[in-house]
Amino acid sequence: MTTDELRVVDDPRPEEVVALDEHLHRHNVHVTGRDDGRWLAIFVRDEAGELAAGLHGWTWGGTGFVRTLWIREDRRRQRLGARLLAAAESEARRRGCREMHLDTHTYQAPGFYRRLGYEEIGELPGWPTGARRVFFRKPL
Repeated sequence: MTTDELRVVDDPRPEEVVALDEHLHRHNVHVTGRDDGRWLAIFVRDEAGELAAGLHGWTWGGTGFVRTLWIREDRRRQRLGARLLAAAESEARRRGCREMHLDTHTYQAPGFYRRLGYEEIGELPGWPTGARRVFFRKPL
């Protein structure tokens, strides 16, 4: 028996989120014929083994996407962000990608991405209130 009951949760189990991603990926593969999707992650750890910086995203269909780029406060302004992006771009090229995509908010790092050759291709104004979400692309 199945039910169409909707259940809102604010703490989904990681395996459920992975399952949703996998179902969507399978659909995309079926429609496009492109089955080259792979996760892309780069981590930087400090001397104690703690996470100091990292980048997480994916490559698929000739495009690399940066979902998360984070650098711990004490490691910022040391060109670590530029190195992480360069490594992601290099790996995306190796995987056959021809461009990178990412987004950020106006209070985060749009100038940083522009300096690294990313072109603004769109925005979502007023999210969050008083800011904008900015979308970027860079040819590889």
